[in-house]
Amino acid sequence: MPRIAVVNRNKCQPKKCSTECKNFCPGVRIGDETITLDDEGKPIISEELCTGCGICVHKCPFNAIHIINLPEELENQCVHRYGPNGFALYGLPIPREGKVSGLIGRNGIGKTTALEILGRELRPNLGQEEPSTADELKEFFKGSELQAYFGRLDEVEISYKPQAIARLPSEVEGNVGPLLDEVDERGKTDQLVQDLDLEEVLDRELSSLSGGELQRLGVVATATKDSSLYYFDEPSSHLDVYQRLNVARTIRKLAEEGKAVIVVEHDLATLDYMCDYVHIVYGTPNAYGVVSEPRGVRVGINVYLEGYLREENVRFRSKPIRFKTRAPTSYQEREKPLFDFPHLTKSFDSFKLNVGGGDIFQGEIVGVVGPNATGKTTFAKLLAGVLKPTRGEVELNLEIAYKPQYPQTKFQGTVREYLMSRLSKFDQNLKIEVLEPLGIDEILESQIQSLSGGELQRTVIASCLGQSSDLYLFDEPSAYLDVEQRLRMARVLKRVVEGRNAAAFVIDHDVLAIDYLSDRLLVFTGDPGIEGNAKGPLEMRRGMNLFLQEVGVTFRRDPQTGRPRVNKPHSRLDEEQKERSEYYYTG
Repeated sequence: MPRIAVVNRNKCQPKKCSTECKNFCPGVRIGDETITLDDEGKPIISEELCTGCGICVHKCPFNAIHIINLPEELENQCVHRYGPNGFALYGLPIPREGKVSGLIGRNGIGKTTALEILGRELRPNLGQEEPSTADELKEFFKGSELQAYFGRLDEVEISYKPQAIARLPSEVEGNVGPLLDEVDERGKTDQLVQDLDLEEVLDRELSSLSGGELQRLGVVATATKDSSLYYFDEPSSHLDVYQRLNVARTIRKLAEEGKAVIVVEHDLATLDYMCDYVHIVYGTPNAYGVVSEPRGVRVGINVYLEGYLREENVRFRSKPIRFKTRAPTSYQEREKPLFDFPHLTKSFDSFKLNVGGGDIFQGEIVGVVGPNATGKTTFAKLLAGVLKPTRGEVELNLEIAYKPQYPQTKFQGTVREYLMSRLSKFDQNLKIEVLEPLGIDEILESQIQSLSGGELQRTVIASCLGQSSDLYLFDEPSAYLDVEQRLRMARVLKRVVEGRNAAAFVIDHDVLAIDYLSDRLLVFTGDPGIEGNAKGPLEMRRGMNLFLQEVGVTFRRDPQTGRPRVNKPHSRLDEEQKERSEYYYTG
């Protein structure tokens, strides 16, 4: 049985431990060099000598070591490895002309690495120390659909939208319009700008754009290049439902023009809407990942939710993921709300927000939905005291914890030190209630500045939930999280709010997360960037219908998993549900 040993060098802290991994290793005790130490005092584990006992895994105080027994069929199938005892990737997705292929899987499992390899950003080494030659790659993929691809890899024009779109302003300066003109190779910029509603930002500096505007700009810049292969890494982050579907249509048009497209995406509804095939990527985060064979999009997503690959005989999740199919019963108002907020207005130079009065009860979570640039974040900042209303007054004699839209910190130190600096209590209850379910216990000794977007998001969520507050405000907590992390986050948030008799407002664009979390909905409508109006909180069925009616989108249910699937515009189901005013819940 092939075995790999992976050491997470970011987590390994040799100055803070007694090298338990080496001292307790049975192989070392009998004189073998199963584990040696490098110049930094970090372990190097010999995979040939390792017996797979797992003692080093359990003894490491920083959870930095993984010893993994792999299926026999993966032996000699490693596509790329990040050095000795580094992350290993097995398999690659298959680009197909005229088709959109999706990648679905947990964070840290190799999806972005796969795109970087196919996009020539990273030269694969086939598990060796040096990058492989063209002849070695052709021989490795001989007999597979990827053989032809790697045979002409250096000749193929590739367009690649990276995941970290927020870095764009620090890498490129200038106005949006001229920058798009520079990269336009197909004469499609004007149409793409119109399709993705970017006309109003053409005269603005790149540095002034919001996360959603940067995301759509990245999609336009990628799609306007004259390439035969297009790769999009998480194109829906920070976009509202309407914008996500517009991006999905833009990506589908590339395939209709005969282009090959591969997309990494965590929003299942968007992934389902745009893809023809999906590859499931499974394994152990930050240790190894395996890219499965392609499946049809509906079957592939259902297999992922089930957690069992029948053909490969691999189970990668103990329980299947299921979704609600009916709206929750009407929210039963309690005798007295936790607080009432009055009618509020906030005026800026070119934007005005109107919020009708409302209330929220102990133990209640109110989902906040609506298009981007209609005032949702402004509303959260009004409640948090970050902004002062133009009219009305927010009088909250409550303790408030606020997680902003974009998780950022200049803190220098570990995750543990960061949390201890922000929380009055760092005890066993916090660990059991928040840290372990969110996976923060595994990164406590990691440097805060070295965290990925998803790790930082979970850390900031934990620091918010760790505060003893009456009201929690979360702005886009699902951004950068994978499907499983989103559902785990939702369960933790519900449990904390209900257990503490607190309340929460949660702003998010993931319809599934909002459906799972919310007792009622606060719905924002209006003219994006000009005027926003908040209605509610409303009972879930009424609120979801109002929200999706504004967007013009209906959802149907998959009969196997209950997951929502977007109906094609003007299809029979779409027209029937609109006629009944049932845009989401059909039961």
